[in-house]
Amino acid sequence: MSKSPEKKISIPENINVEIAGRTVRVKGAAGENSLTINNVAIGIRKEENCLILSAKGKFTKNEKKMINSNCAHIKNMIRGALEPYTYKLRICSGHFPMTVSVEQNKIVVKNFLGEKVQRVAKIFKNSEVKIHGDEVIVTSVDKETAGQTASNIEQCTRITNKDRRIFQDGIYIIEKGGKPVV
Repeated sequence: MSKSPEKKISIPENINVEIAGRTVRVKGAAGENSLTINNVAIGIRKEENCLILSAKGKFTKNEKKMINSNCAHIKNMIRGALEPYTYKLRICSGHFPMTVSVEQNKIVVKNFLGEKVQRVAKIFKNSEVKIHGDEVIVTSVDKETAGQTASNIEQCTRITNKDRRIFQDGIYIIEKGGKPVV
């Protein structure tokens, strides 16, 4: 490929974007987030109310993939700075009543399937977890940390070597970003 295309990302008025070296920092009403672009072949600059990602030098399929990936990450950061990402999980306990609590930067699940040992899931630093009855709500400005925290909670109650049709206990993601998970 010969011509180096540019990807333009429009910045809303209530969002502040700063570029320091290879780091893009996005600040908004909900919070702030940053991304470091490690690929040296990708150039980034800000013009008025848009952010422009382009390839430096020779443009190949690899550079195109990296530009599109980083463009998607920056768009997610802008969306998160406007309104934080929320994941809803439901606590389902059929056989044994389990207790779920938040302690510092981890979630502790007690009495899962009658186990004596507590199960623990890590909460990432930018995520906030609240428990309301049988619902766990994970919110974060960063889509990746919110999703990874919700996934950690779901995976800590994974059941192995038992029939999933009978043992349906666990914590399951029921909603991602306001959309129900089927």
